[in-house]
Amino acid sequence: MVRPYGVKVHKRKKREGNYDKEEEEVEEQSIQAAKKKTLKSTKEDEDVEKKAEEDEAEEEAAPVEVVEGIPAAPSDQKALKRGAIFVLERASLEVGKVGKSYQLLNSDEHANFLRRNNKNPADYRPDIIHQALLSILDSPLNKAGMVQAIYVKTEKGVLFEVKPHVRIPRTFKRFSGIMLQLLQKLSITAASNREKLLRVIKNPVTQYLPLNSRKTGLSYSSEKLVDIQKYVATISDDMDLVFVVGAMAHGKIDNDYTEDWIAISGYPLSAAFCISMICQGVAKKWNVL
Repeated sequence: MVRPYGVKVHKRKKREGNYDKEEEEVEEQSIQAAKKKTLKSTKEDEDVEKKAEEDEAEEEAAPVEVVEGIPAAPSDQKALKRGAIFVLERASLEVGKVGKSYQLLNSDEHANFLRRNNKNPADYRPDIIHQALLSILDSPLNKAGMVQAIYVKTEKGVLFEVKPHVRIPRTFKRFSGIMLQLLQKLSITAASNREKLLRVIKNPVTQYLPLNSRKTGLSYSSEKLVDIQKYVATISDDMDLVFVVGAMAHGKIDNDYTEDWIAISGYPLSAAFCISMICQGVAKKWNVL
């Protein structure tokens, strides 16, 4: 009984030795494969970096692509010395937690929620600022590069800047999503070059307005009823034009930086239509067709 047991032990040791040899071979193969993979990855990384450098060189050498409706620069050199600035006051942009999610409050979708919280649904009209922004951005004045800046101040006092070349969503639902993201993250960046197209800035708005500018506020209650085209024609060409327009459902603007208050119609008009009339008057002054 001793001899077979010894033979069995001898065979087992030999078998374990084979296993060790096989494990060494497998380990060596794994090392070789890892080296090949590393060399391949390094080569791929170098190819990617080389391709990126080539693309960057091509982009620098290529001419600037001008998107239709949004000029890369004003075509008229005189436009660089003048421009219109819009300040939209008292915009109804407020975020509330409805159910389990945060939403931009509006009178159509959240009327019951607002009443339960002792708030007047008629005061929550973010569609007004949506239409006002579209009126500015779609105007020939803006497409000619003569809108320098757009500032929006909410009813709660939050101030943010809108770049004149931004493309605001046409549908109100998508616009609400953008405004919600802006008020939560404080900025909206472009997907192409990471430029901040919308960003929350510090108050007051006067620190961003040019010194040599005429700051004009629009109010239906103003006793000074003017023809907007004749009014802007009397302003010097070397002055920037700042227009302050209310973006609320009702009420009036109350600030201390506006130099002149005018009414451009004997009838109450929407903010979008007021802005449209202003853009037409200024465009005629500066010969923008």
